[in-house]
Amino acid sequence: MADTVTPAVADPAGPGSTRRERTGWYFYDWANSAFQTTVITVFLGPFLTTVTELAAGCELGADSCDGAVYPLGIKVAAGSFYPYLISLSVFLTVFVLPVIGAIADRSAHKKRLLAAAAFTGAGATIAFAFVTGERYLLGGALFLIANISFGAAVVVYNSFLPQLGGPDDRDGISSRGWAIGYLGGGLLLALNLVAVTMLSEEGNAQRTLDLARWSIVSAGVWWAAFTLVPLRWLREHPTAAALQAGGNVLTDGFRQLGRTLREIKAYPLTLYFLLAFLVFNDGIQTVITLASQYGTEELRLEQSTLIVTILLVQFLAFGGALALGALAKRIGAWKTVLLSLVLWTGVIIAAFRLPAEAPVPFMILGGCIGLVLGGSQALSRSLFSQLIPAGKEGEYYGFYEISDKGTSWLGPLAFGLVFQLTSSYRVGLVSLLIFFVVGFALLAAVPMRRAIIAAGNTPPRVL
Repeated sequence: MADTVTPAVADPAGPGSTRRERTGWYFYDWANSAFQTTVITVFLGPFLTTVTELAAGCELGADSCDGAVYPLGIKVAAGSFYPYLISLSVFLTVFVLPVIGAIADRSAHKKRLLAAAAFTGAGATIAFAFVTGERYLLGGALFLIANISFGAAVVVYNSFLPQLGGPDDRDGISSRGWAIGYLGGGLLLALNLVAVTMLSEEGNAQRTLDLARWSIVSAGVWWAAFTLVPLRWLREHPTAAALQAGGNVLTDGFRQLGRTLREIKAYPLTLYFLLAFLVFNDGIQTVITLASQYGTEELRLEQSTLIVTILLVQFLAFGGALALGALAKRIGAWKTVLLSLVLWTGVIIAAFRLPAEAPVPFMILGGCIGLVLGGSQALSRSLFSQLIPAGKEGEYYGFYEISDKGTSWLGPLAFGLVFQLTSSYRVGLVSLLIFFVVGFALLAAVPMRRAIIAAGNTPPRVL
């Protein structure tokens, strides 16, 4: 796999971009969405919570557990361990991801960085095969490695987007990437659904736990295998800084990050958009990450119901991402994202009122989530690409990724604290409304056209 740094033949999508290259870029979404869907969204929350409850002395298969564990001597309610772990992983990524982005901008070999991060995350996910019995600390450590590596790989992956198309093409390219990702994640989830349905046994909680563990492992294998496609088809488009860089890329990356942090105040509107995104996407990611835990612990739904619902979300999100991408062509990406936040607010209110042990309403709500999920995230990603100064895509996407796929922290922290104080998942869920309301207000206040011009870029025809 040789890194090609010479320019590709240009086509209408953008300078140096080919259809094969864009297809390779889409395939990384196909590869890593298995981790987001199978691991984060469906299996890991219930699995790690059950392992933690076992370590807290609770009985396997018990309807409720008031036990606690003591990692590093700190008392943590078993039901709060996973949300707190998510917050810890994001706290760590705050320091890791911007550095990874700065290194990517200074490197002429971004594909190598993508490979290192992706294979590290996939390896940690495969290692969940060893999380048995009461090994909740091992599970927690592997999750931290996998989730941080996942975020680092996405930073590098996103930094290719501005090189794949012009201002009027990026909404479509980003939306297609998300849509392909939902198909990939949905396909693996469907295979896991078949396995869980065929191999589970009524009343055998241990078998259910084992099936969840091996489903997590399958996501690591999928992630690693399909990452080979973008590593083969993507091309290097090194910036001028990367071509002129000498010495140690790591130390140069740290220095560049320091310069960017000092100079970033020159782009206040970009920072304002980033703040809005960090707030509302934190709410979106918290809903995605904790949906399965809410379904099992509060609504007392079967694991198979959760898998079917998330599978429904995946395939509806494929169409939803393309549909909102098409809507953005008509009314603009900014207005489309604002509309999606109104719909997300309705989702939270509806989820709070869901009855327990009622799978059909839960599935209907999941379908509604699917229709707005992909578009809101894909269009946010392409909007942000318009606000990045040329040559600093990796660094800025490093900050962006702090609240992108699976790396929210304020939402899980709020959810975990509210649960620890009230022992109610419903009250924890409704506390997330603040993220969508405040995020909407912040995003509505961003003058997008002026922000894009201030970053030195050309605005698309429709915003």
